[in-house]
Amino acid sequence: MAVIGIMDSGSGGLSVLREIRKTLPKQRYIYYADNAWCPYGEKTPEFIIERLHAITDLFLERDAAAVVLACNTATSAAIADLRASYGIPFVGMEPAIKPAALGTQTGVVGVLATAGTLGGSKYLQNKERFSDGVRIEERVGAGFVELVEAGELSGPHAEAVVRASLQPLLDEGADRIVLGCTHYPFLLETLRKVATELGHGDVQFIDPAPAVARRLADVLQQAGIAPEDENPGTELLSSGPRENLLEIYSSI
Repeated sequence: MAVIGIMDSGSGGLSVLREIRKTLPKQRYIYYADNAWCPYGEKTPEFIIERLHAITDLFLERDAAAVVLACNTATSAAIADLRASYGIPFVGMEPAIKPAALGTQTGVVGVLATAGTLGGSKYLQNKERFSDGVRIEERVGAGFVELVEAGELSGPHAEAVVRASLQPLLDEGADRIVLGCTHYPFLLETLRKVATELGHGDVQFIDPAPAVARRLADVLQQAGIAPEDENPGTELLSSGPRENLLEIYSSI
């Protein structure tokens, strides 16, 4: 039996699970939402590493063969330490700057992410690699994670919160906007609605989750881990309340 562990600070990583299940529909998954400590964006790297060790140990107790960090902040803070500490594959998130930089027509790419991701080495390395000839504008998606965790994905309040972080990127001319937090795709319809109202209906939002799903499939193949399980499905675990987690899970 090959179980895949998937974790996030809360419900956001369900957007990654959604894409992974499209690619590997016959696999067995354990999803862990560390929502008692959400959001991770303002936590210290040391705290996040400690939490990720505890979650990985829990996955291993349930026979996990690989772990997906469906959280940009957790990836930036902890993936190198986890790979050095455990003997199983880890797959992390990378803000999709490359496709945004290749696709922009205006020469301006916007990045919406948490403060932890924008300050992390993984993001900064990607930014340096792919920003030649492209101007990258960054904004923290202030309040975005809290909206998703509360299940408030649309409506006037959600639109106001989204507009505050999105409008400065659009005003700078960004025509490709990278969603650098796995919570943010759940606000995609609101992001599109606000962008259209601001006269930028042609802006494209880029979600890295499909690329992560493809990467996981490659990693499992390289590690000789079977892509199918005799008992496929998903087990949901959390460190905090489950109501909104279950509600969002039912929608994916």
